[in-house]
Amino acid sequence: MNEEQQILEQYYESMGISRPVFRFCSQIEERLKERFAQIDAITECNQMKVLGAMRKNRLSEACFAPTTGYGYNDIGRETLEKIYADVFKTEDALVRPQITCGTHALALALMSQLRPGDELLSPVGKPYDTLEEVIGIRPSNGSLAEYGISYRQVDLLPDGGFDWDGIEAALNDKTRMVTIQRSKGYASRPTLSVERIGELITFIKERKPDVLCMVDNCYGEFVELTEPSEVGADLVVGSLIKNPGGGLAPIGGYLCGTKECIERAAYRLTSPGLGKEVGATLGVTSTLTQGLFLAPTVVKGALKGAIFAANIYETLGYTVIPDSRESRHDIIQEVEFHDPQLMTAFCEGIQAAAPVDSFVRPEPWDMPGYDSQVIMAAGAFVSGSSIELSADGPMKEPFAVYFQGGLTWEHAKYGIMMSLQKIYETGKVRLPETKD
Repeated sequence: MNEEQQILEQYYESMGISRPVFRFCSQIEERLKERFAQIDAITECNQMKVLGAMRKNRLSEACFAPTTGYGYNDIGRETLEKIYADVFKTEDALVRPQITCGTHALALALMSQLRPGDELLSPVGKPYDTLEEVIGIRPSNGSLAEYGISYRQVDLLPDGGFDWDGIEAALNDKTRMVTIQRSKGYASRPTLSVERIGELITFIKERKPDVLCMVDNCYGEFVELTEPSEVGADLVVGSLIKNPGGGLAPIGGYLCGTKECIERAAYRLTSPGLGKEVGATLGVTSTLTQGLFLAPTVVKGALKGAIFAANIYETLGYTVIPDSRESRHDIIQEVEFHDPQLMTAFCEGIQAAAPVDSFVRPEPWDMPGYDSQVIMAAGAFVSGSSIELSADGPMKEPFAVYFQGGLTWEHAKYGIMMSLQKIYETGKVRLPETKD
């Protein structure tokens, strides 16, 4: 062990990491150097993509001036939306602080494109929990079902593949829109790569060319070299307090897509006849823009953290999804404990490692939009930000925790080590012996 490692071990020990945990995790990190270098290369490409879009659209200091009231002629807002359209290679974009979260952005996308009598199809199984009420799978005021919009889904095959025959059979004259969730949500299925999403969209449009394909892009931005909008998606949708906000955006969501889709979404967000012309930015344009600038680098740290966690917990014998060797298409890491105590201990470790509210102990609670109690660990500068270090999951079998985020790789690393420390302290886990 060199001098730097000795000093680092002392720092970690002073912050609650025991020597066995530190040395075990250090060995895991050492064998990931080559893979981390590959992630660095993808990040550099995505950073150039974002920087190029800002230069092309002549981003200036004047763009950061706040607007109030109606927000007419907000050049910062208009420039940011042009930047997003260029980054995602779409005709237009809607990027607004008035979009409160990812669920709101997705609801906006669905409700703006669908009309009474239309049908929504999910060819990748059940959508994320909070969308169940939006769609009307679980009854809720204002759902699509209340407006006479029907829903149909085709589950993935047991091996995670698409049910091509089932999808083809589900397409009908009423099918107006297809929703494709890139990330797994609270499900144990593979995250979809951009390549697989492209194959699915091509298959659907060959059979029904007029159908709109929307991709829920949450947690996937900047993980790969390309985005779903580059492989046929009419709309890609996400949250600014996830990947593209870079940890700086205090609120907001985005929709990128065709001019027609974005126009309909803008009319739904504001009012028919007003659309994109209104919407004061209230001084947040600089943080939204700077967050996008930092996003590729922030996503890099989160992605390394997810891979680090997968390797640690797989080595200890737990089921991890994705596994330690799989290619990555979002920043989420699932670990199945089948033990509520270990799941809770993991979340306690993530919370204890946070820069904010590190002294708080997470407890399961009845969170709005979910059908069971959920435990959440998040010590975030922006409340609810899941690009910051966080972990959560429903308190039910398989007692799986979903880990994501980390504004820096170093913080993600510490959080994962602290999660292991808390689990190690339960006495239910033994660590392999390591050499000094």
